[in-house]
Amino acid sequence: MKKENRKMLFSGVIIGIIAALLMKFGNPGNMGMCIACFLRDIAGGLGLHKAPPVQYIRPEIIGILLGAFGASFLSKDFNPRGGSNPLIRFSFAVAMMVGALVFLGCPLRMILRLAGGDLNALVGLFGFILGIFIGIQLLKKGYSLGRNHRQSKVSAFLVPLFALGLLILVVAKPAFIAFSEEGPGAAHAPMIYSLIGGAIVGVLLQRTRICTAAAFRDIILIKNFHYFYGVLGIFLGAAVFNPLLNGSSIHLGFADQPIAHSEHLWNFLGMALVGLTGVLLGGCPIRQLILSADGDTDGAITVIGLIVGAALVHNFGLASSGEGTTTAGRIATILCFVYVFVISFWQIAEGRKS
Repeated sequence: MKKENRKMLFSGVIIGIIAALLMKFGNPGNMGMCIACFLRDIAGGLGLHKAPPVQYIRPEIIGILLGAFGASFLSKDFNPRGGSNPLIRFSFAVAMMVGALVFLGCPLRMILRLAGGDLNALVGLFGFILGIFIGIQLLKKGYSLGRNHRQSKVSAFLVPLFALGLLILVVAKPAFIAFSEEGPGAAHAPMIYSLIGGAIVGVLLQRTRICTAAAFRDIILIKNFHYFYGVLGIFLGAAVFNPLLNGSSIHLGFADQPIAHSEHLWNFLGMALVGLTGVLLGGCPIRQLILSADGDTDGAITVIGLIVGAALVHNFGLASSGEGTTTAGRIATILCFVYVFVISFWQIAEGRKS
């Protein structure tokens, strides 16, 4: 194995171990790290939605942002840029969050759920890969959101400042910030563990640029397995350490999995929507988070879209639960596919004109 691939694999293993440790310390089952779920909890904590079980300013997100920013700044990778079709990015991010919360997790949690024996995530993986394949076909037809441009340092520094603001809120716990008393939002590791774990993951992701969407995109498109070694490492790290640390809660199968449902069609379609939008946006949710910390305002717009999307999903009753999907969530998933395809083909047509 090449040196750079060994580095990817090792970094992924460390991320998987950290996820398993955070579950041991109190995070929900098969949810040591989930960007979609944690951004949803932050949206609830800030009062953007009123679902009591999922309201908590997750320190892991703060740690990831600050860790990635620190690594980027010290390595001189920090580069203020952006401005390529922000409204399309924002709307596609909302669609991505719809798919993620119908499935109940981002691609990172999908990998962790697989490592924990949840076979519903295997169905989601098949959908994720199909969505990526469809996205690649759109890229081949000429889909593009255009080039980004240099932005002011002020705009690029807003993301780490936002992370610092969240840190102040989670430490100070003012009365206007909501904290779940039961449900997934009430299940969390001690704040300091979450911050440290998130910061380590942020540094690793910034240095390796691991992206679940890019991993399968590059395999399909150019037969390159470089990023896949990172994803494989996350799976292996969690799969080995989950039984050691959380053995009593780990079992193989479809039924009785933590914060999951077994409606296979919607697990498949939810992650297909995430895979499709991941390719069209240039990265999965965790990659967008790292890009935003790197100074990429396009990534920041995507993260904002994910937060707003999470709020809309819960305010309109679209989110799934352990009992299954909702009718509104199924309708929203189909409408999001239609919207993404219409905008993508329209964008392709506009590109051909120019």
